[in-house]
Amino acid sequence: MKFLFDILPIIIFFLTYKIAGIFTATAVAIIVSIIQLGIFWFIYRRFDSMLLVSCLIVVVMGTITLLLHNEIYIKWKPTVIYWLFALAFLGSQFIGDRPIVRRMLESNIQLPEKIWLRLNISWISFFIFIGFLNLYVLYHYSTNTWVNFKLIGIIGMTIVFLIAQGLYISRHMKDVEKIEAEHSHD
Repeated sequence: MKFLFDILPIIIFFLTYKIAGIFTATAVAIIVSIIQLGIFWFIYRRFDSMLLVSCLIVVVMGTITLLLHNEIYIKWKPTVIYWLFALAFLGSQFIGDRPIVRRMLESNIQLPEKIWLRLNISWISFFIFIGFLNLYVLYHYSTNTWVNFKLIGIIGMTIVFLIAQGLYISRHMKDVEKIEAEHSHD
């Protein structure tokens, strides 16, 4: 359900673009992102840092797009977001006591330390790759293709990546279960 909540602005952007064009879709994306952040705060009485960063970038890049009437700024938004996330995940390996991916998932699963680091590095790599891929599509294809890629391509690749991560994690969860079983017999 959270994934659907997270991609809601992208879906609404896509639908608005198909009906009214890039500038109207950009304005709607700004409004929806602010509302989404407000809903999250209302429900949890806190701000999700990734959602907050995404909202701020949508507002800044979207406002610049509208003020300058130049769609390149909103097209750069995914790259900026993904590269900031990559930087945050990378920084978390050196700042703080554990990588971001571990902070996000460790309440639900237990993994060996080296697996947490591999997962974090895989997220860093994924974010960097998606950022570059977004740039490639925006500079080599039409706005319509870019909008389709943003919804179908990026979300599709993210789902495939999440499934691959789940399979990888499940292999190593068994190792943790074995270790815990061995320790319980001691």
